[in-house]
Amino acid sequence: MSNKIIAFCCEHSAYLAADLAGKQGLHYPENVRLIRVPCAGRVDVTHILKAFEKGAAAVLVVGCEEGACQHSTGNTRAKERVNYSQTLLQEIGMDNRRVEMVNVAPGAPHKFVRIIKEMNEKIKEVGEAK
Repeated sequence: MSNKIIAFCCEHSAYLAADLAGKQGLHYPENVRLIRVPCAGRVDVTHILKAFEKGAAAVLVVGCEEGACQHSTGNTRAKERVNYSQTLLQEIGMDNRRVEMVNVAPGAPHKFVRIIKEMNEKIKEVGEAK
């Protein structure tokens, strides 16, 4: 397993925060691959599991702040899917901390970078998948 982190980023929030981080010269680990999605709610359990199947060490689903979703309940649906994915990972013997849902406002590049760095440290802590 690699140390690659896949971050599914809502184009209305997290992706804008990541872009702003770049414009401000903020750096996060190079092992992160951003995938721009129309809404975090569009990320399905199969997308999360496929990322692990293709060798990801961790998956982040990064959506709008609570109550600020452009599609009303997209971030709520995403959270439910991430919770289900965590259950599935646990059932197959993987550390379920490898998948996480976080909320980031479009104007919060420092929070975005902090979340990426925290996940990077977490995968170092949990080590190789079983």
